[in-house]
Amino acid sequence: MRNYGLSFISDNDLFNHTKETVEKYRFQVDLAKFNKNLIDPIKLTFDSKVYARGIQDVIESEIVRQMDKSNTNHIGYFHQNIFNYIGVGWSVPANGYDIVNLNEHCYIEMKNKHNTMNSSSSQKTYMRMQNTLLNNTNARCMLVEVIARNSQNIIWNISLDGNPVSNENIRRVSIDKFYELVTGERTAFKSLCEQLPQVIDDIVNEIELDAESNSVFSELEEISPNLLKSLYLLSFEKYEGFGDFNV
Repeated sequence: MRNYGLSFISDNDLFNHTKETVEKYRFQVDLAKFNKNLIDPIKLTFDSKVYARGIQDVIESEIVRQMDKSNTNHIGYFHQNIFNYIGVGWSVPANGYDIVNLNEHCYIEMKNKHNTMNSSSSQKTYMRMQNTLLNNTNARCMLVEVIARNSQNIIWNISLDGNPVSNENIRRVSIDKFYELVTGERTAFKSLCEQLPQVIDDIVNEIELDAESNSVFSELEEISPNLLKSLYLLSFEKYEGFGDFNV
């Protein structure tokens, strides 16, 4: 195996963890997967008409969007679960916080981007951390953001029911500062990012990726040769009047 030269994770662990992430990537989509969260034909109609795009083009864009969202979740898996292999005492529990170090009384909630939580979600997360501190006076809780506005390890200031709240032991931490905390190396995250392209290349060259497959259009055409009509019937077939629906 290639020597990736990272002091805080073994070559084998880095390769295998990255491989698990690559193997989660989606290559195949059928109508059931496409409609798993219920397609909105009204939205796709607007997209088609407002942007002057054919319905097939709009459907293809929706397929790409869904697959990208799924793959983004897999990148979250990569960021979180790598801490099964980095540092001393760090682990990824099956339930509860995303990452913990029980010996150090550290409890981590990880988000990919600084703006992925709305106000309600932020408040809920913060109150959960407050409860952790009430039950463990030694606890340190952190919201770790992979893509933060700045490199930071700061007190998380928040408003609860209109009142400003802060606690020294509830913090917002960028991923580079979290890697530094876990590994003791200031540029550990940068070093990982430098090696990651080579690791992925090695994996892609070694394994056989799934063949791309898309049966969405053929399955829609089985409903109706008119793709737009098929989308409406897919979602609204049991609604009043759609037995003789035409567009």
